Amino acid sequence: MELETVYLTYKQLLFSVAYRMLGSVSDAEDMLQDMFITLQKTDTGHVTNLKSYLVKMVTNRCLNYLKSASKQRETYMGTWLPEPQVTSSREDPMGSLVQDETISYAFLVLLQELSAVERAVFVLREVLGYDYEEVADMLQKREANCRKIYSRAKSKINETSDEEDERSLGETEPLVKKFLHAVGTGDFQDFVQLLMEDAVMVSDGGGKASAAVNPIYGKERIAAFFEGVQAKGALEGDWLTVTFNGQSGLILVKDRSPLMVILFELAASRQQSNHLYVIRNPDKLIQIYSEL
Repeated sequence: MELETVYLTYKQLLFSVAYRMLGSVSDAEDMLQDMFITLQKTDTGHVTNLKSYLVKMVTNRCLNYLKSASKQRETYMGTWLPEPQVTSSREDPMGSLVQDETISYAFLVLLQELSAVERAVFVLREVLGYDYEEVADMLQKREANCRKIYSRAKSKINETSDEEDERSLGETEPLVKKFLHAVGTGDFQDFVQLLMEDAVMVSDGGGKASAAVNPIYGKERIAAFFEGVQAKGALEGDWLTVTFNGQSGLILVKDRSPLMVILFELAASRQQSNHLYVIRNPDKLIQIYSEL
């Protein structure tokens, strides 16, 4: 199979693996580019299962990358949030495939709470459906060890989620509309009614932009936060509704510069939000804005 055909056939699958592992669109794209450059110089004539071979390549590259980036993330100022992916609902020849590979942003955040190896085992087993023998071969670990790692990862995910499937994206548009109305009027009470009592807001400024260093707990405190920054003019600009990871979210743009991205996680009831994610790190915002 020619390299171009291989690229077109497996690019989306391999990107979905790298994105889940790294939590960054740009890093995932770089990983694929590096992998295909290496593949161009590699004799694959002996390979009997090309798909598994490529998945193994990208997974191990991601693991190596995360090892080198671990210290950088440990010293990150405040909370590190993954980079949301701009997605589109427009019909196109790849539309169904892209939709099938879409991961909700909230689930992506959960994956980043796992260790790199736990994430790799979970993605290979849960998302791609490889059996434990195949996972063990890809990661060069014992099969029994992979079973334990998967069980531990699954337990962590279930402890912190509403046990919804990662592709059960839900509709966040009502939250977007209420938030925009609140910004326009300065009254966030209607918006607050769409938040769970124990809702949590997490912000990522990366030490480069003003953001809440610690999570804000409770819907009333979240409302007070937005009312406070609204009074300071921090929410002024053009709010654009964008589809991130298959769900409606918002990006604030002023003077052609992105200032903030806000995303919502729906609770199991699908009527209210239990998490809000605010990204203000300019490095991430520039990357996100470039995708629009």
